[in-house]
Amino acid sequence: MAKLSIKGLIESALSFGRTLDSDYPPLQQFFVVMEHCLKHGLKVRKSFLSYNKTIWGPLELVEKLYPEAEEIAASVRDLPGLKTPLGRARAWLRLALMQKKMADYLRCLIIQRDLLSEFYEYHALMMEEEGAVIVGLLVGLNVIDANLCVKGEDLDSQVGVIDFSVYLKSDDDIGGKERNVQIAAILDQKNYVEELNRQLNSTVSSLHARVDSLEKSNTKLIEELAIAKNNIIKLQEENHQLRSENTLILMKTQHHLEAAKVDVEAELQTYKHSRQGLDEMYSEARRQLREEAQLRQDMENELVVQVSMKHEIELAMKLLEKDIHEKQDTLIGLRQQLDEVKAINVEMYQKLQVSEDAMKEKNEIISRLEDKTNQINATMKQLEQRLQQAEKAQMEAEAEDEKLKQEYVNKSESLQNEFSQKEKQLLQLETDLKIEKEWRQTLEDDLQKEKETVSHLRTETQEIVTLKKEFLKLQDKNKQLKSTCEDQEAALQELASKLSESKLKIEDIKEANKALQGQVWLKDKEATHCKLCEKEFSLSKRKHHCRNCGEIFCNACSDNELPLPSSPKPVRVCDSCHAILIQRCSSNVP
Repeated sequence: MAKLSIKGLIESALSFGRTLDSDYPPLQQFFVVMEHCLKHGLKVRKSFLSYNKTIWGPLELVEKLYPEAEEIAASVRDLPGLKTPLGRARAWLRLALMQKKMADYLRCLIIQRDLLSEFYEYHALMMEEEGAVIVGLLVGLNVIDANLCVKGEDLDSQVGVIDFSVYLKSDDDIGGKERNVQIAAILDQKNYVEELNRQLNSTVSSLHARVDSLEKSNTKLIEELAIAKNNIIKLQEENHQLRSENTLILMKTQHHLEAAKVDVEAELQTYKHSRQGLDEMYSEARRQLREEAQLRQDMENELVVQVSMKHEIELAMKLLEKDIHEKQDTLIGLRQQLDEVKAINVEMYQKLQVSEDAMKEKNEIISRLEDKTNQINATMKQLEQRLQQAEKAQMEAEAEDEKLKQEYVNKSESLQNEFSQKEKQLLQLETDLKIEKEWRQTLEDDLQKEKETVSHLRTETQEIVTLKKEFLKLQDKNKQLKSTCEDQEAALQELASKLSESKLKIEDIKEANKALQGQVWLKDKEATHCKLCEKEFSLSKRKHHCRNCGEIFCNACSDNELPLPSSPKPVRVCDSCHAILIQRCSSNVP
């Protein structure tokens, strides 16, 4: 029925020769058939009050898939007289037909099967291949110019009933084949011209969009260049301010440095004066220490001499003791000899007296030597006392020297701390100067970067000029694209072959209509049971009419099928006369 309604609408519109209004009957029948096609296999959704079954849901998806459909959807929502979703869907179909984009919109909808599965069952017409066939047939409606008034029309309460009498042709229509051929040629030419115009419009719109984008980018670049210039001016002003601040900071730092130098010089002078006093004290202490050391060295030398003399005296004493021991031994021997020889050696009495004199002399020498040793011991004791006094004086001098050293070290440490603080202040000032130099360097780098961006913007403006030249070249190419239309004539020849196949199908339909002219169908209310099995008709047992004998069978009884060359699917035939059976339409099943 969709094929028949689209075919009849195109033929009648071309014969009518004007723009179609909403009161045109074939156009009304087309909208009814499209409504039935979109309702086929639609899922029932539960609402708050009742069950809802409307085609506005899938049609509302088109604006998300096809951005150009947003204008239609917005205008449909803004219509004041529409209250139901079905009325909005009818208004949407009429606006899409006036825009000549119904086929494009439904093609985008059919491609997204996963989205359609939310609204349709798997066996629905829009989910099967027949939906793509209907979308292909809708391309032919681009020939028609329609001017429909949607605002004042009552689309909510319309009743969609298909009038089959429109599609039953008489013998007078068969004679107008030449006119149909002429109409088909005119349609082909018009389709070709419209397709060519559409392609040219798309190329021109793309070029316009590119020009607009280039102009926008050019304006953006000009604005950015102005902003960059303003930024450069601001940066120059900031640079002048920073330079003035830098000079002020340098002046302040110079003043601080001069004050610090004055303080450092005063402190250095005081340090020098204190150091001179300390040097004098140190030299005096050192001189005293040298004198004490010299005295100590002299005392040590004298002590060494006394010790050497003492050693010599000890050696002499030892020698004398040896001599005394030897002499005592000799005396003992002599006494023994004398005792032995007293009686014998009287003559030796004189020698004995001489020896006694010698012994006396030697005893005197020994007493003298003992006096000398006592004197040496007394002098040794005196030297040891003097040495102890010198050591005490040396200890006291060393303690005073250590005190002086400690005071000198403390003063030197305090001066060094003050000097280190001054050095730290100088280092801080040097770091501040370095930071200011680095800041100045960064500002100079930023200025250099801004200069580079300005040069880059200039190059981009040059590129824009080259793009304009390319745009002129593209316009020349657009003229050359007209030559490619010859390739599209081959596609038109293929369309002509498809039209010849459709003519064969129309002849088959005409033969079927001839067979139906002499028969009278029973009404739906009278036909309640199947002719063969005598069971009551229902949704599962649908009615099938024989074209020849007019008998009514259910789909279970009419199982005989025959293939037709003009039909993609096998056709059910009557059991008695073997004619083609037609399925009757109820109120809810197309």
